[in-house]
Amino acid sequence: MAPFEGIGASVRRKEDLRFLSGRGQYTDDINRPGQLHAFILRSPHAHARITALDTAAAKGMPAVRAVYTGEDMAAVGGIPCGWQIHNKDGTPMAEPKHPVLAEGKVRHVGDPVAVVIADTRQHARDAAEAITVAYEVLPSATTMAQAQAPGAPAVHDDLPSNLCYDWHIGEKAGVDAAFAQAAHRVVFETTNNRLVPNAMEPRAAIGDYDTTTGEHTLYTTSQNPHVIRLLMGAFVLNIPESRLRVVAPDVGGGFGSKIYHYAEEAIVTWAAHKLGRPVKWTADRTESFMSDAHGRDHVTRAELALDKDGTFLALHVQTQANMGAYLSTFAPCVPTYLYATLLAGVYKTPAIYAEVKAVFTNTVPVDAYRGAGRPEATYLLERLVDVAAKQCGFDKIELRKRNFIATDAFPYQTPVALEYDSGDYFSTLSQALETSGWHGFEARRAEAKARGKLRGIGISTYLEACGIAPSAVVGSLGARAGLYEVGTIRVHPTGSVTVLTGAHSHGQGHETTFAQLVADKLGVPVAQVDVVHGDTAKVPFGMGTYGSRSLAVGGSAMDKAMDKIIAKGRKIAAHLMEAAVEDVEFERGTFRVAGTDKTKALAEISLAAYVPHNFPHDELEPGLEETAFYDPKNFTYPGGCHIAEVEIEPETGKVSLVNFTAVDDVGRVINPMIVEGQVQGGVAQGVGQALLEACVYDEGGQLLSASMMDYAMPRADDLAPVSVATHATLCTHNPLGVKGCGEVGAIGSPPAVINAVVDALRDYGVNHVEMPATPPKIWSIIHGTK
Repeated sequence: MAPFEGIGASVRRKEDLRFLSGRGQYTDDINRPGQLHAFILRSPHAHARITALDTAAAKGMPAVRAVYTGEDMAAVGGIPCGWQIHNKDGTPMAEPKHPVLAEGKVRHVGDPVAVVIADTRQHARDAAEAITVAYEVLPSATTMAQAQAPGAPAVHDDLPSNLCYDWHIGEKAGVDAAFAQAAHRVVFETTNNRLVPNAMEPRAAIGDYDTTTGEHTLYTTSQNPHVIRLLMGAFVLNIPESRLRVVAPDVGGGFGSKIYHYAEEAIVTWAAHKLGRPVKWTADRTESFMSDAHGRDHVTRAELALDKDGTFLALHVQTQANMGAYLSTFAPCVPTYLYATLLAGVYKTPAIYAEVKAVFTNTVPVDAYRGAGRPEATYLLERLVDVAAKQCGFDKIELRKRNFIATDAFPYQTPVALEYDSGDYFSTLSQALETSGWHGFEARRAEAKARGKLRGIGISTYLEACGIAPSAVVGSLGARAGLYEVGTIRVHPTGSVTVLTGAHSHGQGHETTFAQLVADKLGVPVAQVDVVHGDTAKVPFGMGTYGSRSLAVGGSAMDKAMDKIIAKGRKIAAHLMEAAVEDVEFERGTFRVAGTDKTKALAEISLAAYVPHNFPHDELEPGLEETAFYDPKNFTYPGGCHIAEVEIEPETGKVSLVNFTAVDDVGRVINPMIVEGQVQGGVAQGVGQALLEACVYDEGGQLLSASMMDYAMPRADDLAPVSVATHATLCTHNPLGVKGCGEVGAIGSPPAVINAVVDALRDYGVNHVEMPATPPKIWSIIHGTK
């Protein structure tokens, strides 16, 4: 009997063989006939006016085919923003032009100034060094404080200030009234550090143009090729979508940084048309540091009101969010609808008011990074709860439990727009406490102290909103695109299946998980299911992968398409078996006349559909292929409890993670092994933010952490064994009951780690340690220096 491969089975990933054997095909592996290479000259200054730009010497160098500047591309549209936020007074946000190549002014180190196209990358690089650019260096606004100070340098000359928007949510009057009667008021201020995504594969793009058909093709490292086609075709190059094909082949990680439409994609596509030859660009690592959108970078002040028993009465949050020099594709929604609407967390706080100011600075644009707003909200809440417990004299576990949303209170309407459909925060907490050995920790603390170490334990009880949708709601909130997904199920004549999905895999294991959905519902072995994605010429219009939406939205579209396959198959089966359609049942590959032994396998039905000699022609068309679009009614709401245990070496200040427990409610689990891998990867990134990673600019806007020499990524020896478990409450509004698992590790882990660090330093009067908790920072705390 064949092993079960459906929902709940730990099927090994189908795609790993080609990756592990070096047979994956990434954008840089693609080489088109007659291909040229692009090198982009970037600004060395954070803020400067271009007073002269001489490309003559570069154009005369060997193998150089063209040199283009902002003047050459002036007719091209600017890079568009895909989300509009309105100010508290109803006016739209400031939305300055984001030129493909700098037009008269550069606004951050790395801003593209010119592109050289040559026969080889090295020829293009050499020629770029021959371009002469005269800059009038201007004062820069590197931090949000500098950008909002009186007389601050204007990042965009045509804007009245560096404020992008001032957005509010909640009812202030109710919050003020709650604070007036509170027994306890807790104030907490923190910075959520800026991060560089650093996917394993740097971004790359190849533009191609067919002079006979007028079709443009872009090969690119993208998480959502259809969105790139929509934005670049309609708003940048001004060409019909039907003349633009976007192909995203294997992508080596994204974490959000490959969602967006980048200037380089427009440059190579436009240049390929101009030159009539393919043009290829691949970033090096340092270029990625100053061209890929960064993540996080919030400065926040929060106040929590509690009654005498520790019940939360109200929360007031004031956040400043750094947009960088330009608006990246989805940047405006990250600190608003993906952050402030999550400030209820897992708690039944009755009144919440949030104020978010987004600020332009002379830095790389900031957009979504794994979790996108949800990690920032969770970090704020879970640090604030720990601070409140310490300040007010409550036990941190009991304080959380006192304020949890009750398990029987769902659906639960929060005061900040969202309605949670399901959850059980008590169970995930209880399971995590037991697994981590929470109640036996003091013995481990004492043992560590005997060895001269400081040991601490920290907890985070979190919630996120993902499965980003529905279209009607996000449209009303400023989204300039729909957030549905598409799935096509093509059953071939012999019963094998091809799945076409608008979702995109860049490490998540979709080729396995989606095949398991087919195996579970249609009874087709995983080995006989092929998943096609990432090519706008092959796949119906879909919205890509981000926000843990692939299964919840893309998988649900597939499920709906399979329902259509089964419905048609029942009609064909009824005809073949001379039965009424209502008497035909279907279960995992077999159609059966109820109460009889008359059956037909799916392969027999598909063969009849494609060789329709005996077929209900009056009722059905031949073939067995169905497409469905799925637009959810709500977000999904994963949640859970993460517990970190750390040790600190007092002589060096080094923090070591010694144990980590993650208990997550991600809804129905399709493949436990893949879920565990996703959680562990997210935890690694969260630990990186908490202990190691910091994107640092100096006062003049120079990026000091511009390479792996200066930016610390987590390695294996920075991590500890991660115990991963799940406790499922099903999503009530999608057919699979799934919630999403791709971001939970990065959301729950940073506050758990910092809470553990603060706990380890309890004897030093420490209430808070800003991320990253680096050895010099911790050493200074222990030894009383700053």
